Amino acid sequence: MTTLPTLLFALFLALVQAAAPSVRPLPGPLTVTRWWDPPPTPYAAGHRGVDLSAPVGAELRAVADGRVHYAGWVAGRGVLSLVLANGLRTTYEPVRPLVSEGGRVTAGQVVAVLTAGSHCPAPCLHWGLLAGETYLNPLSLLPRPTARLLPAAPGGT
Repeated sequence: MTTLPTLLFALFLALVQAAAPSVRPLPGPLTVTRWWDPPPTPYAAGHRGVDLSAPVGAELRAVADGRVHYAGWVAGRGVLSLVLANGLRTTYEPVRPLVSEGGRVTAGQVVAVLTAGSHCPAPCLHWGLLAGETYLNPLSLLPRPTARLLPAAPGGT
């Protein structure tokens, strides 16, 4: 019976990937300092997003067209939440939002500036993704790299 939920989750991730925006929240290359580690139950400990290394003051971009769901303070940190056109919601923290609740955003638009006060040892962006109340891996929004074969070196095998 565990095969059906696993299959449905894999199908959902494939659909997310098929509708994946191609804009990164930060300029590349992205450096993940802490990976997504979903909790086993909704109230258990886990890491409900990814931490991306970035300097304070870095410009953060909307990864897709959407609408500003929330722009304000939560627990002493600036938080920005965007509802994407596909219904998924991305979150960015700690930030100084540059957009207002209810406003429209376009893919690649600068929507916030990274501020100090993250839970990382060095400055970082905590980037999250939700489908309803279910946390997903935000890296699934980004296109997968294309593998390319290089020609063999002369005389090599």
